Amino acid sequence: MDAQVLPPSLNDVVDRILSSRRITRIDQRLLIALADRSNDEHTRLNEVFDRLRRGLLRVVD
Repeated sequence: MDAQVLPPSLNDVVDRILSSRRITRIDQRLLIALADRSNDEHTRLNEVFDRLRRGLLRVVD
């Protein structure tokens, strides 16, 4: 029996980034791949980028 692995949702990725205050290259790629640019998702992405600009997130590899 093979277990299916579901991809994370955009909200899951954003929540993890904001709670850890870190963003990785993989996170960046996931954000781009998952965002369909609906209003809600656009707002969540802006929250991440705003915190990056304010220095509240650390970019890690």
